[in-house]
Amino acid sequence: MEHPAGARGRRPARAGRGPPQGSAGRIGKIAGETPQRPQGAAMPGPDGRDVAVEEAVPFRPMSISELLDGVIAGIRRRPRAVLGMSAAVASVIQVAGSVAAYFFLGDEARDEVTPGVLLSSFGAQATLNGLLLVLSGFGILLLAGLLAPLLGRELVGLPVPPRRAMRDARPVLGRLAGTAAVVMGASLLAFVLPVAPFVLLAAAGAHPAVVAAAAILGFSVGLGLMVWLYVLLVQAVPAVVLERRTVGGALQRARALTKGRWWRLCGALMLTLLVTMFMGLFALRIPFLFVELMFFGDGSDAVAALAVDTAGRIVAWSVVLPFDAGVIAMLYMDQRMRREGFDLEVRLQRTSSTGAPRPPVSGGQGAEDVGAGGAGGAADAEESERERFIALWRPTDGTGAAV
Repeated sequence: MEHPAGARGRRPARAGRGPPQGSAGRIGKIAGETPQRPQGAAMPGPDGRDVAVEEAVPFRPMSISELLDGVIAGIRRRPRAVLGMSAAVASVIQVAGSVAAYFFLGDEARDEVTPGVLLSSFGAQATLNGLLLVLSGFGILLLAGLLAPLLGRELVGLPVPPRRAMRDARPVLGRLAGTAAVVMGASLLAFVLPVAPFVLLAAAGAHPAVVAAAAILGFSVGLGLMVWLYVLLVQAVPAVVLERRTVGGALQRARALTKGRWWRLCGALMLTLLVTMFMGLFALRIPFLFVELMFFGDGSDAVAALAVDTAGRIVAWSVVLPFDAGVIAMLYMDQRMRREGFDLEVRLQRTSSTGAPRPPVSGGQGAEDVGAGGAGGAADAEESERERFIALWRPTDGTGAAV
């Protein structure tokens, strides 16, 4: 058997060994073709830098630890864009929760908003906490869709100009919000239905033993169904943005990607939840809780105390939400590589008909191409570059046709 030119006598590289390949290495290293460069020289990326060194996310199937590290690296490389979107989402969620807490209990809450007033009604407190959890879950899903283009560009080695990720997601914002609402609504419904008999029995004054049995069984089954359905459908959020699918198509796509991998996805999401809860509820909120107790612990200015608490929650969630949302987006990309060989497919797509590498077009290159075309030409170049990026993520049937 003849070996490809330049490859005689070489041992094939073993999967998962060696440093991650940069975008230039991904393009050239296909079907026995080895990129040639002087020994010790850096592999330049689209902007001339050493992509293999600066690559934030490895372009191959990842372990859970590599996946979490990749999310953190992606956030650190684009802190302004990521934290800007996260702060906007967290502010809306937490301000809405504080307003609901202020007005939920009626006139008594308007006179004095203190922890004692809220704790006086367990049902009201549980309702408020449930509302905040639902809003937070919706915000995480929304942010996962917004971060998917940013992390996707990092993954395939494309440039990420300022505000480009938001522009990539803008055409499908309505479908993104609808998909996030469907995932949250279906998960909540899966929890509520098994719990409903407990609520009805308790309201009817049934025997305490029957009520207790209904509570134990209902909450256990409801929690299990909620987690199962959430993990099953959560990958629809990045799919609707990157693949430009409808809401129904994204949900079907999520089921296909999750099939046979549910436990791995659940483990990664549970680990992420633990990190998020520790950072959001303890590490980042402690300073604000100290200020609230020191200056407003006697209830002298309850509105100011609520404002400080709201500010603490905004700061905490602005930091932890991108991590949780980024893991959802990265799990989708990892599943694409594991199940469909997405990384190999991109390498092949980036090879021209003559076998020469075809590098990605950056924003600066697009501007040079349009030359004197002005703002309209630059906009056309940006739209063309976005379409090429989205085309990378559309799954094919093996012949190159999108499915």
